[in-house]
Amino acid sequence: MRTGEAFTHLAKELTGRGIKLDPNPDRPIPPNGLEPIKHADLLGLIRTFINHFKSNCYTEQDLKARLAEMDSGAFKYRFNMFVDLLIPVLKKWDKALAAENGIDFEDMINKAAGYLEAGHRSPYDLVMADEYQDASRARARLCKALVRQPNRFLFAVGDDWQSINRFAGADVSVMTGFKPWYGHGQVLRLETTFRCPQAICDVSSRFVSKNPAQFKKNVNSVTAPIGPAFQAIQVGHRNKVAQAVDKYVERLYQQICEGRVPLGRGGKVNVFVLGRYKLDAKFLSDDWQQRFGDRMAFRFKTVHTSKGDEADYVILPGMVMRGFPNVKVDDPLLSLVMPQGDTFPSSEERRLFYVALTRARRSVAMFTVAGRRSSFLQELIDEGVVAPCDENGQTIKQPVPAERSAAAGTQQIPAKAKGPSCPGCKVGELIWRLGPYGKFQSCSTFPKCKYKPPKKRL
Repeated sequence: MRTGEAFTHLAKELTGRGIKLDPNPDRPIPPNGLEPIKHADLLGLIRTFINHFKSNCYTEQDLKARLAEMDSGAFKYRFNMFVDLLIPVLKKWDKALAAENGIDFEDMINKAAGYLEAGHRSPYDLVMADEYQDASRARARLCKALVRQPNRFLFAVGDDWQSINRFAGADVSVMTGFKPWYGHGQVLRLETTFRCPQAICDVSSRFVSKNPAQFKKNVNSVTAPIGPAFQAIQVGHRNKVAQAVDKYVERLYQQICEGRVPLGRGGKVNVFVLGRYKLDAKFLSDDWQQRFGDRMAFRFKTVHTSKGDEADYVILPGMVMRGFPNVKVDDPLLSLVMPQGDTFPSSEERRLFYVALTRARRSVAMFTVAGRRSSFLQELIDEGVVAPCDENGQTIKQPVPAERSAAAGTQQIPAKAKGPSCPGCKVGELIWRLGPYGKFQSCSTFPKCKYKPPKKRL
């Protein structure tokens, strides 16, 4: 199946038995059959592939060479089918651009770099590149070409801890490998922040710097703390998150009115609701402006679009499994043209979480659901950064680690404690449910994981 030989063999055997093959892509899907990729999704995949193909300066020969080098365990038949479909589309794409006397964005960069490499003289003595952690290989190539003549200089500013645009072609290695890429250079570290208090700097830095492929930095703050740096609010069901967020905002408003929380810049306290996805905008209530607008200002942003921005308080309403971090992987086909990235687990999602935490000038409030905690939030809880509370601010007791329990002479686990991890999927946790035959345990990610512990025999 992985090489395609099975299809060749099957076609031969069927036709040898008098069966006429009549491929029909619009035939009804059999019961329990897997639905083929939708046309719109296929078009989106092709367009994304072309972006990366051009951003990384690949050719048709490069694609075929990378296909030939692929591991024998990969689904090469699917890769070959896609490339056979892509090449004529790519040629038609470029032909259509040429017919309109136009080029696309990736071509602009590549052609400009090509002219410079061929001898066209750069008119610039100094080239300054901002947000360099988001540079693609094509953009890095252009920067290098602009300063290839003697007495030309490149000054690039970026933060590899905030490299979060790999999906758009960014290749963090052109920053972490700056000296090998350009052959020489000096690295200066900007390690003072004027936004987050030191507590947020310390926690977020420790969290993101667990990835050894990134630069090491010691971030220091000059901002005085106001209130707790982190809060984690846990509810019993996902349909109660919006209510808990509303109660949090109302409680913050009361503290402002009572003078316990000072006003911020512009005479108001600014609040961001940051979503991993645009759908999280539903947690920004329509009536907050009417209820609290005299002292507070609200905005929703995705974490990606919040980079470079800041607010007094940040609300992260989606700290649940498969919410943040996003565990959906890129289509394997894109591995042919996308930057390799680093091998640290969820490396880009960790950087994205770092961006979310460091948007706050005062405090970050994270909202989760019992039995469905985000692994990132759980990591902060396990390290003692934050203790989960209910929507009324009451601490939810955590299970006592086994070694501590033994030392204390107790094996008691509170009723609201985090359950054991699921042996089936290794992602969820075992929680108690009530069914028609009484209480039973199953995975918190049901129906995605249908694991149930085997019943004990009497």
